[in-house]
Amino acid sequence: MQAIQLEMAAKGEFPTVRTREVPAPGPGQVLVRVEATGVSFAEQQMRRGKYYDQPKFPFVPGYDLVGLADGQRVAALTKVGGWAEQVILDRADLVPVPEGVSAEAAETVVVNGLTAWRMLHRAAKVRRGQTIVVLGASGGVGSVLVQLARHAGIGVIGTSGPKQLEQVRAMGATVIDHRNEDVHARVRELAPDGVAAVFDHVGGPGINASWSLLAKGGTLVSYGSASTRDVPGNPALPVLKLIAKLQVWNLLPNGRSATFFNLWAGHRRKAKFRAQLRADLTQVFELVRDGVIQPQIAARFPLDQAADALRFAEAGGFNGKVVLLAG
Repeated sequence: MQAIQLEMAAKGEFPTVRTREVPAPGPGQVLVRVEATGVSFAEQQMRRGKYYDQPKFPFVPGYDLVGLADGQRVAALTKVGGWAEQVILDRADLVPVPEGVSAEAAETVVVNGLTAWRMLHRAAKVRRGQTIVVLGASGGVGSVLVQLARHAGIGVIGTSGPKQLEQVRAMGATVIDHRNEDVHARVRELAPDGVAAVFDHVGGPGINASWSLLAKGGTLVSYGSASTRDVPGNPALPVLKLIAKLQVWNLLPNGRSATFFNLWAGHRRKAKFRAQLRADLTQVFELVRDGVIQPQIAARFPLDQAADALRFAEAGGFNGKVVLLAG
């Protein structure tokens, strides 16, 4: 079988195709024939050796996947290993994909849908009638977040580049061109009393502006530090500094709160983690099946062109998820 491997950490290093023996499942495991996997920001960090929980080189990337196991379409959150034609996984980690949902449609909402669902409904607990700000509203997570919020009766102010404005607007958001407008001033104009939540994947100095946009009782949900992707040094430091800042803000007596969202929080309690993952992802899949969430696919690449897919993703300026198709 083919697998895509990252050999070493280097800014110019891209993954290469490797041929491997088809693995054999052990007790409680199953062989999954991968149909679709995806390119996320995590792989961009990992190839540079900059991911917070960086795997050791060489390794096979792939944060999530959709495939066939025992004749049934299933999905799994993997963190690494998904960029391969066949993958061995624990059967308990598999989530059934409903009939009528294609592999590539399901792939757009595994890590992205789980992240968006949990941030909106578990971390920020935004209510119907409130308004939120979504930075990067055209991206993989952002586009799902906008659709989930609008379905829940929540107003959305979404930022994007000029080429993505119409697509974000079509999903029901009020749009701000982050390249040509003053985002902070425009949000203040649209929501003078502040917003219920800001979802910020950028981090860096801009996190201060996100905090200032909150209304009393509002929540800042930080879920990444894209602005520090190419900063040299220890990859953990930018994230640790960000988390420390959020914790200090939580001590302020102003009725606002801040949190750093970690999709893998609680994973050591496997039974509970698996049960919540299955419950949340099943709800997201059902919304895809029912047409509430429209999968946003930026581009499709064959698995053996993963290096080109990664280059495309790193160039930015697109809508939705970059999908790798196996088989």
